[in-house]
Amino acid sequence: MENQDAPNSDQRRAWDGPTGDFWTDHADRFDACVAAYHRPLLDAAAIAATDAVLDVGCGAGQVTRDAARRASAGSALGVDLSVRMLDLARRTAAADGVGNATFRHADAQTHPFDPGAFDVAVSRHGSMFFDDPPAAFANIAGALRPGGRLALLTWQGYERQEWLRTFRDAFAAGRDLPPIPTGSPSPLALSDPDAVRALLTGAGFVDVDLTDLAEPMWFGADPDDALGFVAGLQAGMLDDLDDAARAGALQTLRSALADHATPRGVELASAAWLVRATRR
Repeated sequence: MENQDAPNSDQRRAWDGPTGDFWTDHADRFDACVAAYHRPLLDAAAIAATDAVLDVGCGAGQVTRDAARRASAGSALGVDLSVRMLDLARRTAAADGVGNATFRHADAQTHPFDPGAFDVAVSRHGSMFFDDPPAAFANIAGALRPGGRLALLTWQGYERQEWLRTFRDAFAAGRDLPPIPTGSPSPLALSDPDAVRALLTGAGFVDVDLTDLAEPMWFGADPDDALGFVAGLQAGMLDDLDDAARAGALQTLRSALADHATPRGVELASAAWLVRATRR
């Protein structure tokens, strides 16, 4: 039986369970959602041809594969808590012929990485879910060589996330939903710039810099396509609604998605911090 007091035990159950299954089944859609942020993250990491790269919370491995392509004479290791997503990541890397991308079922908060083994650590929205962020980032810092680089994407505050506000407003269905916590683990855990600077400085990083990025997120080709995906993504918010309330919430959401339909598909605004730092 799993130790309930083990680090990140709730996250382990979620990502190696229903949450990880949903993300695996919709991996291409998740990549498309945040596609506008993908290249800025990789550019910020400044990956050289011979670098060894660590991808934290790699999911289905798009960032790992593209980091490996940039590190053409080096390597990229993706770590994640989801066995199913890692299986998909390995299959995709093999199919794409990216032989220098590897994947490991590991928790970046606690995994005993070889000290100084990596030149760069990256994470695309995968670093907000540690239950002990100081320990996690200290462990990541220890995996980097002195002078190694860190590049993260983290969500900014709730008020900047039109997509998240839209979904929650639709699914509230007359209820007063509790606010999304800003402590860890949470999508908003690294939304406060001052807290991020203090966290990373305490973990052994210097020259911490946050750049404001605001990009649209793509949720589907049309409102009906987006509705099916978002309803699955936010399914937990519908669980305690009766049939009538659930139908009403879905109709409200579809109308909101239709209001955001563009020639490119359904897009809603978002904002992220592009975080860069250097290992002391």
